Amino acid sequence: MAGIKALVGLSFSGAIGLTFLMLGCALDYYEVYWPMFVLLFYAISPIPYFIAKRVNDDTESSSNACLELAYFFTTGIVVSAFGFPLILARVEVIKWGACGLVLAGNVVIFLTILGFFLVFGRGDDFSWEQW
Repeated sequence: MAGIKALVGLSFSGAIGLTFLMLGCALDYYEVYWPMFVLLFYAISPIPYFIAKRVNDDTESSSNACLELAYFFTTGIVVSAFGFPLILARVEVIKWGACGLVLAGNVVIFLTILGFFLVFGRGDDFSWEQW
């Protein structure tokens, strides 16, 4: 039952993060949809980790080069997702209020993605790897 509660909580927090993103785009004061491109960053951020977990040889060493490279690429994607609205606001394509809403949405969404991997990535019988 704890897995279902976690799934409901993660979906609720994901909806809140997407609401912040939509507010940053669709309010009458802002009316610019360029920040919606951060959805691409949300979609591709877990891909390096998925690939590294598939290629992982499950050795008991303290460091795995493939997994470290996946963390590096994921960090680059997350930093790019935070930098994109800042650059758009700096060149005055979007307003700073919209940038703030998109950044708040980024924080919530990426914490939701992290929470998903922490809750469902343990490798037990209720794991995302079975999906």
